[in-house]
Amino acid sequence: MQQQAVQAYQQTAKQTASGVDLEANLLSKAARDLKEIQGNWEEGKADIDRLLVYNRKLWSVFLASVTRQDSPLPREIRENVANLGIFVLSETLRIQTAPAPEKLEVLININRQIALGLLATPKE
Repeated sequence: MQQQAVQAYQQTAKQTASGVDLEANLLSKAARDLKEIQGNWEEGKADIDRLLVYNRKLWSVFLASVTRQDSPLPREIRENVANLGIFVLSETLRIQTAPAPEKLEVLININRQIALGLLATPKE
């Protein structure tokens, strides 16, 4: 299942936009959705599990990508993204165990900051 998600992600990236733009857009969308739930907790908390699963899948794809032997990224960047991804996955589980709106802030900030960094990256 995870491999299918990776392949679908890679295929979509080739067809629609540069991979970097797609990654930034997906991270921004996840951050926006989490922020919306955070701001409307009582009305939206039923959707929190779905959004956390989406964010976890997104980061799982990033982790799979940066840990591939043929990843074009420099080793240091790959390690940093992998470490951040592991943190995001563990933080997601912590939030799922005891959901609270303030706990979402760390995921929102990480997604936003990485998306901004990706958009600021010079295009080839």
